[in-house]
This record gives sequence, structure tokens and C-alpha cells, in this order.
Amino acid sequence: MINVSEILTGAPESFSSSVQKKAYETMRELGIRFERVATDPAVTMEDCAEIDRKLDVRTVKTLFLCNRQKTMFYLFVTKGDKPFVTKDFSGALGISRVSFATGDLLSSMLDTYPGGASVFCLLADERKEVKAVFDREVLGSEWFGCNDGTAVNYLKVRTNDIMDRFLPYTGHEPVVIDV
Repeated sequence: MINVSEILTGAPESFSSSVQKKAYETMRELGIRFERVATDPAVTMEDCAEIDRKLDVRTVKTLFLCNRQKTMFYLFVTKGDKPFVTKDFSGALGISRVSFATGDLLSSMLDTYPGGASVFCLLADERKEVKAVFDREVLGSEWFGCNDGTAVNYLKVRTNDIMDRFLPYTGHEPVVIDV
């Protein structure tokens, strides 16, 4: 079991990446309220069980995917307990099969590392090379649980704030699929 702090309502005192810093600056600028917990590194959905209990939220699973040629990139947000089936994802988008992008691509394109992928990483995608894809089931929840671009800070944010305020700010038009 990982260590999870008490609930916090402000940004960390220091930042481990530019995307993490920009996430909190953006939420402040947009007036997006959040609750946060600091944790030991949490990189699996099993690690998130205690985080979910503390924040009273279900943490989403965020996957960074690409096509075989590494020319099309997708940040896919789905329910944490839902298995990822490549064929279903690709079929829903009408594209060739995808695979997990490498850690190097994740680092260079979204300024994070394996386990740190988050919707907030779209702030690093200034050239809009990554398509934001959401499982429709995620949008049915009032609350959105995710990390801040690191595996050591997890947030509870209103789903509407992510979809209606944050994503438009990033310039990413979300694609919603049923899988």
C-alpha cells in the first residue's frame, strides 16, 4: 500500500516538470478548483485504490498511444477498471491498430514519464500533435480523478471543468468514443 497525504487544496511547493507547474498555473488562471493528495509513486490502477478512497473519486486510466509509423498520437482517457482492447479503440476511431508509445516519445511530446500520463500533459502539446480521446463512460461522472503529470500528485476535479474549460484552453478538441 502506498502512502497518501491528507487532502490538500493548493499546488505543491515545488514542481518536478514544466507541465506540472503549468497544470497548476492553468487551473489557477481558469478558476478550476481541485483537491489534491501527495503520494508515493502510483503507476498502476492498483496503486490508486488508496488515492481513490482518500479523494472519494475514481482515478481514470490515461494511455499514450500511437500508430505503427509513429505519426499519429492519442491520449486516451478511460475508466481505471476497464480493460484496454486495442481492436475496440482502433475500431471506434476507424483507424489502424495502435500500440503504446515509448517512454521517450511520452517524455519528448508530453513532458512526462510512464505512469505520469494525464490530461494535463496536453499542455505540453503546443503543436497539437496528440488527439485527446475520451471513453464516454468517463464523462458520466461528476468528478474526474487523475494525476498532475507526475505519479506523485493526484487530483479530484469536476469533469465539466476538464471538458468545458481546460480542454478548450489547451486547444484540443476531445473525441468521445464508446468502447
